[in-house]
Amino acid sequence: MVRIEGLEKRFGFQHVLKGVTLAFPRGKTTVVLGPSGCGKSVMLKHLVGLLKPDRGRIYFEDQRIDTLAEHQLGPIRRRFGFLFQQGALFDSMSVGDNVRFPLREAGVPDDEWSIQRVRHVLNMVGLEQSIDKMPAELSGGQQKRVALARAIVLEPQVILYDEPTTGLDPIRSDVINELILKLARQLEVTSIVVTHDLASAFKVADRMVMLHEGHVILEGLPEEFRKATDPVVRRFLRGEASDEELAAIRAAGTPRRS
Repeated sequence: MVRIEGLEKRFGFQHVLKGVTLAFPRGKTTVVLGPSGCGKSVMLKHLVGLLKPDRGRIYFEDQRIDTLAEHQLGPIRRRFGFLFQQGALFDSMSVGDNVRFPLREAGVPDDEWSIQRVRHVLNMVGLEQSIDKMPAELSGGQQKRVALARAIVLEPQVILYDEPTTGLDPIRSDVINELILKLARQLEVTSIVVTHDLASAFKVADRMVMLHEGHVILEGLPEEFRKATDPVVRRFLRGEASDEELAAIRAAGTPRRS
């Protein structure tokens, strides 16, 4: 349903993505793993045209979209829901108005249908009773759930999750994991989840991808990751620093006392 071919991206002298080629199958949840700074979130932003590739191609339903003008991307973007890492709610808007915002941007009038649609998606994330509250009145986990309701209000075909459990305790993280599973099942959407939360990754993934230094070094089923022999993958899954990183730390001198 979504695929990228030979994707390259630089920011100044930093070469973030180095020829990444991936396909994200329809109706499946693909988890993209990798250390901080490896290009996971950068890749997500390319999928909805928030960034343009230096080289490579991006396709949605066999239509190449990286060459489209900004006004042509609007209908494509409405088929994606995007849960940003920090939720990105508007502080000055109520919960209901935050969720209604994409409907207004799409030209949907504030009629009874839109009100019921907002209530429906808030009910899906268990927060219909909070429709009149302000974001500041909610916990971090609740704000993420409101942001998720906003991401699905236009009935997207693809949901992009950028570090959905960042900043949440293990219990609130598991609530988000359960919602990812619920929405994938009930809405039959294609889900792409960028994370370094391993508990979350193995719970929600149908398939997994690992990025390292701008390259895909492994993709496959969760069971294949558990059995992986690649030392980079094994260190990441065990949460261990590399020998080079440890050597650099141990070799660093201690400051002199004055």
